[in-house]
Amino acid sequence: MYQYNEFDKAFVAARAQHFRSLVERRLAGDLTEEQFKPLRLQNGLYLQLHAYMLRIAIPYGVLAARQMRQLAHIARRWDRGFGHFTTRQNIQFNWIALDQAPDIIDALADVDMHAIQTSGNCIRNVTTDPYAGVAVDELEDPRIWAEILRQWSTNHPEFLFLPRKFKIAITGAAEDRAAIKFHDIGLKLVKSTGGQTGFRVYVGGGQGRSPYIAQELNNFVPKGQLLSYLEATMRVYNLHGRRDNIYKARIKSLVNALGIDEFRRQVDQQWHSIDHDTVDMPPESVARITARFALPRLETISQSTATKARRQADPAFAGWLAHNVAPHRNPNYAIVTVSLKEPGQVPGDATADQMDAVADLAECYSSGEIRVTYQQNLVLPYVARDDLSIVFDRLVKVGLATANTDLITDIISCPGLDFCNLANARAIPIAQQIALRFRDHKQASKIGPLRLNVSGCINAC
Repeated sequence: MYQYNEFDKAFVAARAQHFRSLVERRLAGDLTEEQFKPLRLQNGLYLQLHAYMLRIAIPYGVLAARQMRQLAHIARRWDRGFGHFTTRQNIQFNWIALDQAPDIIDALADVDMHAIQTSGNCIRNVTTDPYAGVAVDELEDPRIWAEILRQWSTNHPEFLFLPRKFKIAITGAAEDRAAIKFHDIGLKLVKSTGGQTGFRVYVGGGQGRSPYIAQELNNFVPKGQLLSYLEATMRVYNLHGRRDNIYKARIKSLVNALGIDEFRRQVDQQWHSIDHDTVDMPPESVARITARFALPRLETISQSTATKARRQADPAFAGWLAHNVAPHRNPNYAIVTVSLKEPGQVPGDATADQMDAVADLAECYSSGEIRVTYQQNLVLPYVARDDLSIVFDRLVKVGLATANTDLITDIISCPGLDFCNLANARAIPIAQQIALRFRDHKQASKIGPLRLNVSGCINAC
């Protein structure tokens, strides 16, 4: 997984210090709430119905065990003992006191984390396939390019004040586990007829009051020219995007108004005017970042018969294997989904104890790595098949072994009117009641794969 270098660390530390100064000025009365609002939003701090909410960035959904432990510590010390994992592969804390927010930002910086660009009209956290790097159907690891996009978009001077928030998703697999066609820009790694690897680019997807499936903007952009092509796309949006009507400000509305052919023409025009050498990342820099994503050394092990024997004797374990365990590119290993959807639980919530438990499991059985999914679950990407029985038993002890991935009780739910001041309905209780209604595993399995999403307002965040 990617490790921060000295530049990254210095940047995050400087932003943390600046954020502290902003909060001190607000508390002293030197900034009004109106003046403070755009500044706090740039640092992921929202004022919701009952308290401040802090949204913490988890770039492309990848966490180290030490980072998960720090999130557990934050939950205990500064929140109410839990955190909420989101559909942007981030985490939110919903009960933050303003005077303590700078201490949380400092605690995040200690483990190479931050809340930068988790809000505001900017390019938000780039999301990707939670199975990235280990999926059996993957062409190439998309996390490399998600990291490149993170570096390109962070504090980009042209794109910090866009007409509206902007979301990018990327996948390198045959199965789209990143929902790329429901994003402002969706990217899919593909091969050209000549065998070159590049990206198919989609634009204008989104939900809410005006739902659109993204349209194909370019069927092949070489990897080395991706940044300049996205820069051209963003410039067209920044130039023409509606700033007079918040409900028509997303790029989907612009693509719909211009038509995809005219939008493509303008992007191509911009692309040809850009100095590619100053925008596109040089190959040696791409190689340096790629090296940070070298897969951990996985031992060559011979599978014992223990897992097979328990599957036959233990229906609960068998159900968990069937629904929460996916094939790994190394046949001796597996990808384990940790469900945050025990019936009756708030979808996406994890207690501090549960976060610590997952961190322990990651260190012992998953090369120290955890992933966050847009379905508001967690993933252990490197579990040896011989260890599945142990992992299952430990998840059972902390209420995280519900065997319901992609079933009716694996519900995505926004915070709704319980927390959000934009909502006009309570989403969480509806999700909880539906999950309790179908909590019988045999009934849910008989229904089969079914996605259910519950939103508390028309924005469908």
